[in-house]
Amino acid sequence: MHIAVYLPLLLPLLAPLGARPLSERCEPRLATWLLAASAVVLGVASTISLGLLTVVGLIRVPQLAGLGHWSAQAAQRDDPAELSVSLIAGLLLGSAVVMAARMLWRRARTLAAAALEAACMPARDGLVVVEDEAPDAFAIPGMPGRVVVSTGMLRTLDEAEHDVLLAHERAHLTGHHYAFVALAQIGAAANPLLRPLATAVTYTIERWADENAAAATGDRTRVARSVGKAALAARRSPARIRGAAMGILGRRPGRRAGHRPRPAGAGPVPRRVAALLAPPLGGHPVLAAATTAVLAATTLSTAEAAHDLHRLLETVGAW
Repeated sequence: MHIAVYLPLLLPLLAPLGARPLSERCEPRLATWLLAASAVVLGVASTISLGLLTVVGLIRVPQLAGLGHWSAQAAQRDDPAELSVSLIAGLLLGSAVVMAARMLWRRARTLAAAALEAACMPARDGLVVVEDEAPDAFAIPGMPGRVVVSTGMLRTLDEAEHDVLLAHERAHLTGHHYAFVALAQIGAAANPLLRPLATAVTYTIERWADENAAAATGDRTRVARSVGKAALAARRSPARIRGAAMGILGRRPGRRAGHRPRPAGAGPVPRRVAALLAPPLGGHPVLAAATTAVLAATTLSTAEAAHDLHRLLETVGAW
């Protein structure tokens, strides 16, 4: 196998370098698409590369090579890859497949449960108001989806801020943001190096919903105030967000509202507020072009590596 097979394994190292600039400097909708596509393409490509390296190792074993009428000696002579590399690739491939399958099952089960829960909720124009003193609001995907708001949150916000809240939550449903999160998480499960991309997607979908709310209400300052006000009100309240739910508070399952951001940088809510108080972001063609180039290089390298394996199998099969 040539260098092409290793490139999809090396390019995910760029994920931590590209995730933050895309999420902070690029228009949120475009950033979400680019980040989710990067997680999927890089995750699939790195898994395929591991599979190709594993196959090269398998055909070097005489008993296995005989099953395909290949020559193990010819494979050892014509391919420079070390057998140890193939063994390591096989172990990593098994782990990637298992982790991706587990994540796919978890996300599918969670989304199915959310759709069932949403269908059973009595709603008026897709809105469900629950009696709860804890300020909370989130969207549950389904057919149709539901926006759930607690009475505590309604009392926290004024009437104008209610419109912001509803616009934000409905943007999650109309934009199918849960699908972007699920795809990014599956890619990151296959390749842990891609976790920064999945984390960035959970931020950009909130920014996307914030921008939709700003466009719907025509007041970016009001949206910023509503986001900050809702987050402050829920700071000491335990998080009740379901696994597939998305809300203005930007919580993730397993975290509590009082959890403080790491000292390395501002948390997602202050960053969202700052972005709303600044002028809207553009498409940033340089970042978009660079991301597209990385994905194109990954795809072409994977295709070239698969072609190399095909030629190798033809060669060793001729003996």
